Amino acid sequence: MSDIKRAIYPGTFDPITNGHLDIIRRACHMFDEIIVAVAESQAKKPMFSLEQRIEMIEAATKDFPKIKVIGFESLLVDLSDKLDANIIVRGLRAVSDFEYELQMGYANASLKKELETVYLMPSLEHAFVSSSVVRSILNFNGKVEHLVPDEALKLIKCLR
Repeated sequence: MSDIKRAIYPGTFDPITNGHLDIIRRACHMFDEIIVAVAESQAKKPMFSLEQRIEMIEAATKDFPKIKVIGFESLLVDLSDKLDANIIVRGLRAVSDFEYELQMGYANASLKKELETVYLMPSLEHAFVSSSVVRSILNFNGKVEHLVPDEALKLIKCLR
């Protein structure tokens, strides 16, 4: 086991939002390395492909030296073994997030006792932002400039 404090920030990031970026930025102050793990999640029928979502995150985090972005299609506990990372970072916006995240955290801990989940709340200005809200607005060609990082917005405009 390495002495590096390596954390995984998993999600579908369909697309990455300013709320996600806020969590990533703050996690960088807590850990030596953050692996943003983009879930394939075909069950969720993502608007953007896995490759496109990875590209958006890499563009939005290009100035963050502690970030590595990968795609995955496995159990999170298996990924944590593969990456030698026993810390999971998750964002909490509301009470509804808390219930789901608590269940997932307990499920992961039941599969791997060493796995810790750290919950971060986004800054108040990003508390309402979610990828599903962004997708809904995009479906109607609405403005999302205030909801997604500039670098991701450029890619979204190219892809749509």
